[in-house]
Amino acid sequence: MRRVLFIIGALLIVSLSGCSSKPKLSLYQQLGAEQGIERIVDAFIKRIAKDKAILPYFAKSSVSHFRAGFITHMCDISGGPCEYTGDSMIDIHTGMNINEADFNRVVELLVLAMEDAGVSYREQNRVLAKLAPMRSEIIKR
Repeated sequence: MRRVLFIIGALLIVSLSGCSSKPKLSLYQQLGAEQGIERIVDAFIKRIAKDKAILPYFAKSSVSHFRAGFITHMCDISGGPCEYTGDSMIDIHTGMNINEADFNRVVELLVLAMEDAGVSYREQNRVLAKLAPMRSEIIKR
């Protein structure tokens, strides 16, 4: 009888331990919250500055304005406490005539920046999945 009670007790403990699992972190938290997103954006800006094909697209941009806007945008799409209220992707990119190759290069630079900031591949893919629907709002505008 004692053995049966022990087995039942052990099974009860094991089954209840699943109820106390950690809460799932948001993408924002997994990216490192505000400081993590700032690291990503700063690494991205550094990579853009070194890329001769992409830098001309940013020639008329204010680095501080781009940085602040992209940090807020990343915070918003990752489930953080920010709300992006800046210009639409269409408004920002109209007249830039961004081709597919250069768009893809910018995505590569963002991936490299996320690697620089220590973002895991899983979270990188989650960020890219959030940004991917905007592709049609950016290319050839």
